[in-house]
Amino acid sequence: MLSGKRILVTGASGIGGAVCLAAAKEGAHVAVISKSSGSLEALGKQNSNIQLIQADLGEGLDAIRKAVSQVGHVDGLVNNAAVADILPFVEVTEESYDKQMDVNVKAVFFVGQCVAKAMVEQKGGGAIVNVSSQASMRAISGHSVYGTSKGAVDNLTRVMALELGPHKIRVNSVNPTVVLTAMGRENWSDPAVAKPMLDHIPLGRFAEVSEVVDPILYLLSDRSTMITGTMLPVDGGFTAC
Repeated sequence: MLSGKRILVTGASGIGGAVCLAAAKEGAHVAVISKSSGSLEALGKQNSNIQLIQADLGEGLDAIRKAVSQVGHVDGLVNNAAVADILPFVEVTEESYDKQMDVNVKAVFFVGQCVAKAMVEQKGGGAIVNVSSQASMRAISGHSVYGTSKGAVDNLTRVMALELGPHKIRVNSVNPTVVLTAMGRENWSDPAVAKPMLDHIPLGRFAEVSEVVDPILYLLSDRSTMITGTMLPVDGGFTAC
C-alpha cells in the first residue's frame, strides 16, 4: 500500500511509533522526528531502517526547519506529535496553554508548511494526515486547551486541503477517541475514570492503536486519492451522539 513511498512522522511513541512500524512493514521509507531520545531508541531497536531525528518541535520554526531538512524527499506526512494537560478551565496556566498550542498547533502548522513547500517543488503530489481528536468536535471536561488546539488543527486541515489540492496534495485528519497506547491504558485503567467516557461511546470501548493506524495508512495511500479536507472520527460513535 505504501511501498517505495517516503513517509515522515512526528512523535515516536504511541500512535506515532506504531505508524512508523506499520508504514515500514508496508514497504515505505520512514523518518520520524521526536523530542524523546528514549522513544527514538526504542523504535530504532524495533526497526533499524527507520531514520531517527531528535528535535523539539515546540522550540519554533528554526528547529522545525532544521529537523525537516534532514529528511529530504517526502511523499507523506503524519503530523502526530502532541501534548495534553487535562485541567479544569479555571486552573489552566499560561505555561500550560503555550506548551499545548506550540506543539499541537504551531508545530503542526509549520511542519506541514515545510513539507508542503517541498511537495510543491517536487511536483509529485503527496498526502498529509494531521492527528486531531474527538475533543475538537465535542466539549469534554478538562480539555479546554487541548480541544481548542485540535479544533485549530481541523480548520488548518480544511484550508491546507483547499490550497494544496491544485498541487495534488491531499490533507486529512483523523480524530480518535481515547486510544489504548501504554499511556492510554495507564490513564484510563480506573473504571471510575473510564466509565463516564465509555457511557457515551456506542461501541462501548476505547480504540486499539491499530484501529487508528490503519485509517492513517489508508489516507496516506493511493487507495484514498479522492479524499481530502475530511475529519475522520475514529471514536466508536462518540461524536454521533
